[in-house]
Amino acid sequence: MRTGRLEAGLPGPWRPLVCASVGLLLVAWNAAAWAAGPGASQGLWVSSWSTAQQLAPEVPPPPPPKQSPAPRAQAPNASPIPPIPHAVAAQTVRMVAHLSRGGRQLRVQLANAEGFSPVVIGAAHIARSARGVAIIAGTDRVLSFGGRSSVTIPPGAMVVSDAVDLPVAAEADVAVSLYVPREVHELTNHPLGLHTTYILNGDQTAAQNPAPLSENRSYFWLADVDVLAEPESAAIAAFGDSITDGYATTPDANRAWPTLLFERLRGIRGAAAPAVINLGISGNRVLHDGAGTSALGRFLPDVLGRPGIRWVVLLEGINDISFPAIPGTPAAERISAQDLIAGYRMLIAQAHLHGIRVMGATILPWEGVWTFTPSGEEIREQVNSWIRSPGTFDSVVDLDAATRDPAHPSRLRAEFDSGDHVHPNDAGNRAMAAAIDLNAFASQGAP
Repeated sequence: MRTGRLEAGLPGPWRPLVCASVGLLLVAWNAAAWAAGPGASQGLWVSSWSTAQQLAPEVPPPPPPKQSPAPRAQAPNASPIPPIPHAVAAQTVRMVAHLSRGGRQLRVQLANAEGFSPVVIGAAHIARSARGVAIIAGTDRVLSFGGRSSVTIPPGAMVVSDAVDLPVAAEADVAVSLYVPREVHELTNHPLGLHTTYILNGDQTAAQNPAPLSENRSYFWLADVDVLAEPESAAIAAFGDSITDGYATTPDANRAWPTLLFERLRGIRGAAAPAVINLGISGNRVLHDGAGTSALGRFLPDVLGRPGIRWVVLLEGINDISFPAIPGTPAAERISAQDLIAGYRMLIAQAHLHGIRVMGATILPWEGVWTFTPSGEEIREQVNSWIRSPGTFDSVVDLDAATRDPAHPSRLRAEFDSGDHVHPNDAGNRAMAAAIDLNAFASQGAP
């Protein structure tokens, strides 16, 4: 987690220390919450829905060459990131979160990770979501923070709401409404929300069916929705880039592979299925910052700072391989297969330090993208060979094999290609979720 202007004003060598300190505080708080949170004697707080906040401006996809080949498949359901407001003032932001597992009580985590000034939340509510902007009558609950109905989030800080009694079933949709009375320009957000977010005038946090002023598909300040579940409950973190983020899936339809993975788990284990949370960030890389802090830099707050995580599915690396081909990319950001493998080893070590197991996923095909190069493809093949080899990851899923064209293995299968040759469509995401061995998640003990 970055700390806004505080970090920016520090000498370079001190910045990692500030990030690490904030992350360690998050981990320590969540560790205590597992054992001593409200209602802990009857259950365990588990992250049921999460989003990784992007701590850098969104980097638009690089333009294709002037004479790019026509796509092999059309992408009518592709999900480009819509514009987001430049500021919010005396307005309510209503966001819809699609939970994984259910529970008896709820709480939310709000973060001002990218903020340069404090953010005042004048009122916050949570309710069961109905259709669109509407909420289900009788389900609205006021969220408080330390017993108060309003809260100020300092730059770089995270706050956790008090628990509310609102039983929810697995795969329920909840609406979180935040009223921001004072103008805020630095909007900590997750750009690719894939669920419609509504901007409303004034304090309409309790409104059942208000008229939106505008719409977008991003999350603002909302980082996590936790549920109080059974003591043996657990969660799986899907950690990655735009492919995990669900970039080319149908909006408002819950088609990203982490959501489909939970559907499979629930179909077999029912209420005992572990939660699955999506911590993908479009444009993210393992080794370098860019569209968000690098995977190495954000692993501590984004994964270790979530309650109940016992497994991580790691799918990341294609941007490390492809971005160096973008004109103007510094030569220092060129990588080798061994560089990327070293990054994976460090992520695995972070997870194992906290008793979390890691499932490694092979990198998907990408030929057809204008940044494709034979040398980059060689790196991908070398890295995938290493991922498949035993002895490092606790488990492996071969998503390359599940999505590649058998006749042209460096390309996605045509029926899985959203049209940009790197992001799987809805069918491709379903194939990815289907390729994961659910038995791998039976073990929750220390690796």
